[in-house]
Amino acid sequence: MTDAFPRSRGIRATSQSVLQHPIVLWVAFVVAHFVLGLLGLFGPGWPLGDVSQTYRFWVTTGLDSGIWVGIDTVWVYPIVALVPMLAAHLFGPDQFTPTWLTEVMIVDAVAFLVILSFHRDRRLTTVGWWWLGFLLLLGPVAVGRVDSITVPVAIVGVLLLAARPALAAVLLSVATWIKVWPAALIAAAIVTMRERWRVLAGAAAVSIVIAVVALLLGAGGNLFSFIGQQAGRGLQVESPIGTFWMWDAWATQSSRSIVYYDQAILTYQVVGPGAVTAAAIVTPVLAVVTAALLVLGFVAMRRGVAAAELLPPLTLAITTALILFNKVGSPQFVTWLAVPIVLGLTASVTGRGASFRVPAILGLVIAGLTQLIYPYLYDQLIGLNFTMLLILSARNVLYVALLLWAVVTVVDAVRFEPEVTPRRQSVASA
Repeated sequence: MTDAFPRSRGIRATSQSVLQHPIVLWVAFVVAHFVLGLLGLFGPGWPLGDVSQTYRFWVTTGLDSGIWVGIDTVWVYPIVALVPMLAAHLFGPDQFTPTWLTEVMIVDAVAFLVILSFHRDRRLTTVGWWWLGFLLLLGPVAVGRVDSITVPVAIVGVLLLAARPALAAVLLSVATWIKVWPAALIAAAIVTMRERWRVLAGAAAVSIVIAVVALLLGAGGNLFSFIGQQAGRGLQVESPIGTFWMWDAWATQSSRSIVYYDQAILTYQVVGPGAVTAAAIVTPVLAVVTAALLVLGFVAMRRGVAAAELLPPLTLAITTALILFNKVGSPQFVTWLAVPIVLGLTASVTGRGASFRVPAILGLVIAGLTQLIYPYLYDQLIGLNFTMLLILSARNVLYVALLLWAVVTVVDAVRFEPEVTPRRQSVASA
């Protein structure tokens, strides 16, 4: 018995040493992406359909006809989203999907390296393991959308806010011009950081350069067409707001609310009494909620709450709100959660922020439930299967829990005078 505790400590220390070893970490990284790639290519459903069909079609059409989305025609994405799609065409259309998967793995590898080398603290390997687990739980959609490029770029951006705010703003701005959502991270940084002018200058410089290049290429008004393209959409079946009408469709056997396939947008949506109104007002509600969260962050900053402690829960709150108050609700939106959670875990592990264990666990559960919903059992969801509706509802309730946790954390920071301790230092000195 007397030898049990030393032996247990020895096993624990050995296990920790193995899990922190660079070779183990990078082998796990490669294996995780290999598994995700196999699931995407050969698993049930069609999780890489956007890549192998839609993205490839946009690029091949542009190369063959000279008519480019976002330049010659309106487009659902900002203009820089063409860049990773063009890169996937490097070895021709037949290799488009494998090249895309390789491209995503390379960009993820850069973010993984930054996480592991951040402050040269070996404790951060736990953050790396969390991200790999998150990707595997979310499944092939984690590597099968343009969001797969923006997330690792945004992770590097938020981790560099401390030492290189201008460079961080450049990265976050590039990510924004691929998919709009990282703009919320820039706004949160501007609100909470002392170096807000550097962040603003970096973001503005990138946006001006991109806009000028796009206009020179002939984009004209199509440069901002992605804004209007979302306006006419209805409620997607996976969206949190749409859950109410999904249950109504189940309860009334589709006699009042129905699930249908929108040929223009190429997605399943739900419509019923009040659904059109809900789809029309949910975006203004999102704008109001986001503005309110930014005001709350500004108040916390004025109260003296350090940016290193304020930025993770604030970005988590805004990112979750972008998903929760969204009429689209696509499964790839879950990937966005990795950015604020990685930031929060990094701050917590290095002693610069409060515990982020709760959102880390919620994020993993949300990812796992989402993989059940899409791609494997998606047919059952649109068929209004009772169990799938329960899973969808549980996942969407967890979004609410995640938002409430983040808001309460920010509010607590505002309510209580922050202590002046080394842990509560600014991002600039972190």
